[in-house]
Amino acid sequence: MSSDLDFEKLLENVNQIAQAAGERIMEVYATDFEVEQKSDKSPLTTADMAAHQTIVTSLKEITPDLPVLSEESASISYQERAGWERYWLVDPLDGTREFIKRNGEFTVNIALIDNHKSILGVVYIPVTGTTYFAREGGGAFKCLRDQSPKPIEVRLCPKDSITVAGSRSHAGSSLKKFISELNTDVKLVSIGSSLKLCLVAEGKADIYPRFGPTSEWDIAAAHCVVEQAGGHLTDTQLQPLRYNTKESLLNPYFLVYGDTNKDWLPVVSKALSS
Repeated sequence: MSSDLDFEKLLENVNQIAQAAGERIMEVYATDFEVEQKSDKSPLTTADMAAHQTIVTSLKEITPDLPVLSEESASISYQERAGWERYWLVDPLDGTREFIKRNGEFTVNIALIDNHKSILGVVYIPVTGTTYFAREGGGAFKCLRDQSPKPIEVRLCPKDSITVAGSRSHAGSSLKKFISELNTDVKLVSIGSSLKLCLVAEGKADIYPRFGPTSEWDIAAAHCVVEQAGGHLTDTQLQPLRYNTKESLLNPYFLVYGDTNKDWLPVVSKALSS
């Protein structure tokens, strides 16, 4: 990571930008908003676009030379993206389905990618005012509204149980099979958006297996938080995920976990076998 930016100051600025986007989201949340469908049938609200505009405009002000790739501006070709060494990767409103359900489980995700790796990440929860944030080499933190940030870290798996984080809206048969293959007492915590990764980062869950489609902007911000908290985000062969390496912005199936003493590979293999 080159040091031409003040990453501590940058992280402070991005925290403020995420909160400003969260305010825009909450303005819409308080109204009788309409829901559109994007071409992939996923939902879109005016909150997504309001947050997108706030974030992109603000990032351009603080880092005018860095490109921004947002879920709401994802049509940039790989031919153009391939030349980016450093760029912002943004999901203005992660968990639109949870937003529509009004259950509060949605986030603002802003990540800085450098050489295919997430080196700075902010995950902000508009409903509670809670922020998870991290930068490479700086540790991971959780900050409750109007309180001082507290460092967070992953935990070792308890001997007699495992807590699994799962998707609120996208649970499937592979997750059920994964849980059955753990052969121990399992507590499943179902929650929306990138909060699943944050649960692992703060030691409230041991693993989040994702056996379904996600995009790079869904996980990049929390990826940095997880790694700086001592955890890992890998594909199902336990290889680290990298960003902007291909035409598609879809992620492979992945695992987020804290305890490397636990051998997750056989469990994953059995869960994904037909």
